[in-house]
Amino acid sequence: QVELVESGGGLVQAGGSLRLSCAASGRPISRLNMAWFRQVPGKEREFVGAVRWDGGVTTFADSVKGRFTISRDDAENTVYLQMNTLNPEDTAVYYCATSVANSWRALPLIRDMVDWGQGTQVTVSS
Repeated sequence: QVELVESGGGLVQAGGSLRLSCAASGRPISRLNMAWFRQVPGKEREFVGAVRWDGGVTTFADSVKGRFTISRDDAENTVYLQMNTLNPEDTAVYYCATSVANSWRALPLIRDMVDWGQGTQVTVSS
């Protein structure tokens, strides 16, 4: 089991940027796919982006494509979500999650996720 702790959330104006971090402990993430999801109260949790276990492939939801990037630092056991050109629709709690290597998909599913962090709030003001 992997413990995940997200950080870096906060309040930002529309058009601004934030970088979220997901620090993992308990086991190395080097053989795990890492994903980000987000959730707004009253709505289902939705996929944001993910990076494959080898770092060779990333995938993003259409709503964030071209604005968000993901990187991983396996030496630090940390994954990052760089969010640029933020808009109020990006306001949500952002969660980091893991999945096993052989469950990689172009559009990761919640049911494939194994471990979850507690989330970090991102608020974008207009």
